[in-house]
Amino acid sequence: MEHFIVSARKYRPQTFKDVVGQEAITNTLLNAIENNHLAQALLFTGPRGVGKTTCARILAKMINSDGSETEDEDFAFNIFELDAASNNSVDDIRSLTDQVRIPPQVGKYKVYIIDEVHMLSQAAFNAFLKTLEEPPKHCIFILATTEKHKIIPTILSRCQIFDFKRITVKDAKAYLKYIAEEQGISAEDDALHIIAQKADGAMRDALSIFDRVVSFSGKDLTRQAVTENLNVLDYETYFTSTELILDNNIPELLIQFNETLAKGFDGHHFIAGLASHFRDLLVCQNEQTLELLEVGEDTKTKYQEQSKKASQSFLLKGIELANDCDLKYKSSKNQRLLVELCLMQLASITFDGEKKNSTHFIIPPSYFKSKGITPIAVEKPQAKVPVKENPTEIETSEVVVEQPIVNVPSPKIDLKKDNRTSGLSLKSIRAKKEHQIRQMEVIVDAEELPKEPVSQEALEEAWNKYIALLHKKGEKIMASILEMNIPKLVDTNIELEFPNDTLKVELERAQYPLMEYLRKRLKNFDLKLDISVNEEVSKKYAFTTQEKYQKLIEKNPNVELLKKTFGLDIN
Repeated sequence: MEHFIVSARKYRPQTFKDVVGQEAITNTLLNAIENNHLAQALLFTGPRGVGKTTCARILAKMINSDGSETEDEDFAFNIFELDAASNNSVDDIRSLTDQVRIPPQVGKYKVYIIDEVHMLSQAAFNAFLKTLEEPPKHCIFILATTEKHKIIPTILSRCQIFDFKRITVKDAKAYLKYIAEEQGISAEDDALHIIAQKADGAMRDALSIFDRVVSFSGKDLTRQAVTENLNVLDYETYFTSTELILDNNIPELLIQFNETLAKGFDGHHFIAGLASHFRDLLVCQNEQTLELLEVGEDTKTKYQEQSKKASQSFLLKGIELANDCDLKYKSSKNQRLLVELCLMQLASITFDGEKKNSTHFIIPPSYFKSKGITPIAVEKPQAKVPVKENPTEIETSEVVVEQPIVNVPSPKIDLKKDNRTSGLSLKSIRAKKEHQIRQMEVIVDAEELPKEPVSQEALEEAWNKYIALLHKKGEKIMASILEMNIPKLVDTNIELEFPNDTLKVELERAQYPLMEYLRKRLKNFDLKLDISVNEEVSKKYAFTTQEKYQKLIEKNPNVELLKKTFGLDIN
């Protein structure tokens, strides 16, 4: 049995021209070699399987070539590869720095390729700094990593960084087609496209998948064989689902989803793929975005045909619903029901039975269709009055003219009526406050409202009764504020003094029901509330424990003697 070599090794590029999808980097390195402008420390970073180590080996071979060597010369004595994942200690780096001093026996340069350099320990990085900054003239370091963010900044600043990009689906498919031709394999264009998509930008993964599928299907590589072997949902599944959704066929759509689950596919995978399918259909509706569709030519034709059947608004709503289901899938306790509900909503977007657009008509359009009548949209009527002065009946043929809108003065507010609103919502509370403010600011004739004389005793009596009402309603804080000071009546002004602004603001917010009560009870609507702040007033009140103790001493100095005699504390 002949030894099998995987395609990733068999077709590993031997020159920069063979490297797939990294033209910018390979051209830069070629120019640097030709112009003798190559840095002594290089950092190759990027995702897995895109050619970092391959380019490092090609570079190491090229800088030692002078044209006189044979084609199979690999300069193995000049190239040293170190796996930092298993050699990440300080001793390993010290051993490396000792070898750097020895000049090469063959060729011009000794090249050290350190793979997965981000795995080095902090101490190993620090031991490597000096050598990396000032290496010998005959030495070049090439560092390779998939996680650049884990490398300390002092290492990054000493290297010339090359960022390798993911290989596009188009480039990967073209290289797979070349390998298939080399091996005498007949491969469908869509089959190679699926492999390239599944590789997710890594050429090594694409070659590994290619070998696996070839082992399954033999020399004839079809799209069906690829989808079956890789356990991916075929395009046809989503084309069928979209047709059922556009036809509002919910039963068949649920049956198809059940068959998909029976094949072993995940519901999350299905709904995410459906969202991507809607996106591809949306892309096909514009010639400028058609190039964003990464599928084969045969499949692209199918996408263009189906995109004509779906409107842009439907696709946008479908993407929104599918994406929302995708986000909720992991946290859902009944994941199958979640996907089925999403599918039913998708199939109901274009349902003609209860369209939201029917709200533009007084009667649903379905009624007019059954009667053979074309519905007319109803517009908001303008203010119109008939020409007749005393019409007896309204006629549909009567001529009408537009009249200017007259600003009717708002009716006078009757303060004797209790126009209170419900306090069950924020809106009603806000309306109640606005109503109270209007009551306070309304201008009325002097003859309409009573202005009977008010005495200090009557004011205090009404004041105390209002406090009692607050206690009964449970408004303890406002009742306590009103109890802090006795109001003084000066002409028609009710004067109050408070020790701070906070109390003043609280009372000003609650003054409208208070003044309404006092005016009605004392039968004088000229009464006004005058609130002032006097910090001296605060001395009359004891808030802290120490202040209360001082008040007790002022009333009875023997309290201090009692405290000292028995050694009491103030708590």
